[in-house]
Amino acid sequence: MAELIANYGNWIYAILFLIIFVETGLVIFPLLPGDSLLFTAGLFCAGFKNENGELITLNLFAVLGLLFIAAVVGDALNYYFGKRIGLKIVASKFRSKAIINPKYLDKTATFYQKYGAKTIIIARFVPIVRTFAPFVAGIGKMPYKDFLKYNIIGAFAWITGLTLLGYFFGNLPLVKNNFELVIFSIIGLSIIPMLFEFIRSNTK
Repeated sequence: MAELIANYGNWIYAILFLIIFVETGLVIFPLLPGDSLLFTAGLFCAGFKNENGELITLNLFAVLGLLFIAAVVGDALNYYFGKRIGLKIVASKFRSKAIINPKYLDKTATFYQKYGAKTIIIARFVPIVRTFAPFVAGIGKMPYKDFLKYNIIGAFAWITGLTLLGYFFGNLPLVKNNFELVIFSIIGLSIIPMLFEFIRSNTK
């Protein structure tokens, strides 16, 4: 992140916006680092000293505002794709392989069966599922009014929660001295629900 800020300056805001937008808006890119990116962005909003002792900062309100918009618009676009051409995309293949992994769709369907429309909120905190939840909602023709409400609530909770977590705790000595471990822990914690569901479904 420090290198990106040093190389691109204020364009870093556009880069962060694009990553969040693509992860939430394009169903073929489910593996972008959303959770760890938000935590790291929050850390830099609080101020981060590089190896040369230079303080690097991002504007907290700009990050929160832009990434919230990216998350809401991304999910809305994903919903639109699901509603308009979702079944065609699911049936499409590239070199005899499905463009979308059926396991991801099955996992998302399981979330809907368990949580209903609130899946749109809960899925924000679950990698892969957060990319497919709005897409499946579109295929299932969830009323857009309901989808939009959960979309906004979920985006706000996800963006502000993880960004402020990085902002308030990222500069603690324990976190700074073990930053890579913390990031991997965040990624690990975010996929635990998926691993639990996978193990449970394969032991029945």
